[in-house]
Amino acid sequence: MLEALYRTARALPLGRFPAADPAGSGLVIRPAGPEARFSLRVRGPAAAAAGLPLDRPINTVSGDARRWIARLGPDEWLIGTDESEADTLPGLISADLGERFHAIVDISHRNVGIDVGGARAAVALNAGCPLDLGEAAFPAGSATRTLLGKAEIVLIRHPGAASQYRVECWRSFSAYVHGFLVEAAQSAG
Repeated sequence: MLEALYRTARALPLGRFPAADPAGSGLVIRPAGPEARFSLRVRGPAAAAAGLPLDRPINTVSGDARRWIARLGPDEWLIGTDESEADTLPGLISADLGERFHAIVDISHRNVGIDVGGARAAVALNAGCPLDLGEAAFPAGSATRTLLGKAEIVLIRHPGAASQYRVECWRSFSAYVHGFLVEAAQSAG
């Protein structure tokens, strides 16, 4: 029963929201599609697991539209994957890590993704995020924990996407974060 609720929540993480481009600002703010999300902790060095690179520098993200992995600390990764891999990916990762001490937890029910894109996306994010989002300080392929307004988020700038960001936050903060971004977009437009 709970699994059915979690899968429904992944499909409509923020319910039904108004237009993705608030007030014609040129920014696109929309809930990310349904994804499974995992928190991975691994003690000690590891090169890869289930085809995901674990040896990338801290505060980087790699992957594609189907599967991505963000290294947030020395032994901490956030993984997003297509819903079809939700049941198999943890087993593949555990098999590849073998006896190495690790923990992989499905946090799909906890996390929500919000995609923010457009030429003024960094301006809208900087309305509540203290990071320098310029190309030199936060280039494509970057990921980090930070704040947006009063909410803790993980901010991701996927590789190969000039002005495309992903804001990952806890579901309980998602309405606040989405509303904050919409208001910031109206001011940035």
